[in-house]
Formats: sequence, C-alpha cells, structure tokens
Amino acid sequence: MTIEKPFRRDELRVNRRIRVPEVRLIGHDGTQFGVLATFEALRRAEEVGLDLVEIAPTARPPVCKVMDYGKYKYEQSKKKHEAKRHQVVVKIKEIKMRPATDEHDFQIKLKQILKFLEHGDKVRVTLRFRGREMAHNEIGQARMKRVMTDVAGKGEVEQMPKMEGKQLFMMLAPAKKH
Repeated sequence: MTIEKPFRRDELRVNRRIRVPEVRLIGHDGTQFGVLATFEALRRAEEVGLDLVEIAPTARPPVCKVMDYGKYKYEQSKKKHEAKRHQVVVKIKEIKMRPATDEHDFQIKLKQILKFLEHGDKVRVTLRFRGREMAHNEIGQARMKRVMTDVAGKGEVEQMPKMEGKQLFMMLAPAKKH
C-alpha cells in the first residue's frame, strides 16, 4: 500500500491525481490525440511506460502530456538553477554625512561612493541635520548637488534629494554602460 503525500498547488498533477473526466492529450513525441477520457489517456501513457502529466490545468479541458515526470522535474530544477546563477544581485550601500562635513572627509566619502558605483552597487547618500542645522537645509541641498556633479559619468541619480524627517537622502545607481 502506497501512502499519497498531500497535493500542493504549485505541483503538477500526475497520473491518478488527475481527477477530471476528460483531457486534451499530447503524446510523448508531440503528437496531438485530441480530447480523450482521462482513464484512456492514462492507459496510453502506461502503454509506453511514461507518466501522464497535467501541464495546463486551467485550460478547458485540461491539457495533459505523456512524459517522464522525474526527468521533467530534473530539467525544470536545472533551468531554475541556471537562471539563479545569471541573476545579478544589486546591493544598496549607504554613505552618511552631515552638512558641516569637512572637505577632506567629504573627499573620502566621495571616493567610497565612486568605489561602490564601480562595483555595481546602488548608493543611498544620507545627509543628517542636527539642531539648528535644520534651518539651513540649503547647505544640505548644495552638498547633494555637489555629490551629483562629482559622480556624473560613474553614476546617475535614481532618486532626487528628498527630505524625510531630519534627513536628506538620495539614491545613486551605477551609470548604464552603452
């Protein structure tokens, strides 16, 4: 006696789990058999020693194909793994400054921003105001404009400087290569 595991929605129904009265059958070599009773389609799959797999469950009637289900699942996992390998993960790095940051410190932070952009990471530049500095946010805006002009060519502004509470921030993305 075999114990059936519970059915998950993201899985394809195979063989006896297909509970509809009739299906549209595609053979293992791609031939169309048309609409058949499910038990007849199952019998044809068993004749060639393969599985009956429901590949389009939302169609009316559902489309089933005669194939080796184990091999199909293996190929799907290989495709998924391959797609994951070629996926580029973009990290967001953050650089924090103050409106009163000295020139030398600003240059160091600018070098860091350029290094992040060259590595292909996005950079969030945050300028934090404290106390009476809030009354002079034009100093912060000027500092952000300077960052924009200094990274021109290496990066582009993805989100313009925006005030959020006591912080002014903007997003920089690596420049697109033509």
